[in-house]
Amino acid sequence: MGFLKKLLIGKVSQRDKPKYNPIVRRILNIRAIWNNDHQDDNGLEKIVRLLLSSSQLLFPGLYIKYIANKLGHEYQDLALDFYVLAKFVFPIVILVNHWQYDQFIMGIMVYLLLETVLYIPTLIFASDLFNKPRSYKRSMLLLFFNYMEIVISFAVLYTHGNNMNKPFEHWFDAIYFSIVSSNSIGFGDYYPITTFGKVLVSLQALFFLSFVVLFLNFFSNKVKNKGYFDNDEVE
Repeated sequence: MGFLKKLLIGKVSQRDKPKYNPIVRRILNIRAIWNNDHQDDNGLEKIVRLLLSSSQLLFPGLYIKYIANKLGHEYQDLALDFYVLAKFVFPIVILVNHWQYDQFIMGIMVYLLLETVLYIPTLIFASDLFNKPRSYKRSMLLLFFNYMEIVISFAVLYTHGNNMNKPFEHWFDAIYFSIVSSNSIGFGDYYPITTFGKVLVSLQALFFLSFVVLFLNFFSNKVKNKGYFDNDEVE
């Protein structure tokens, strides 16, 4: 047990302990946006920031962090790591087992996908309300798994119905098409023929531009220089 704790949790000091639990912290973030405590925004920008910050209250990630915090603040990152990995693996399991026509399972996948899709612009437009992470490299690694979750979830959506010019012969073919579409390559062996399929490809291309180009540039060049709150407190 000591070996696993050292491996998975590492060195933790009381200095790392956040002042508020994740739910209270999120509510305070929303209040800070409303009161313009950190940024003098208004109009459309303020509305978007409020909606994005509030949206996290609708999804499991925040509550998983809250439960883990009760075990000890050092378990928050670990719980979130496993949650992100589980969300990454879930659409692969759907493809392998051909569960894409189960409406309940598809509903869960879309719900979890929506959490990730909304989390990314939250980091962009409301980054000043996040605490400085213990490790930027860890944040970038989780970001990569977030992106792959989106790619594979779109692969599942592509297989739902007859959206392509021909059926995918293997479950990985859908992932392959999703990857090349997300990078705007398009070799021509698969392409959408329905309006729904074309909308999916268009949305995925937009996610690629915003997620990879815009956000990674923002994260590496701006956030790394000053930190989220530009202080020593970590979340």
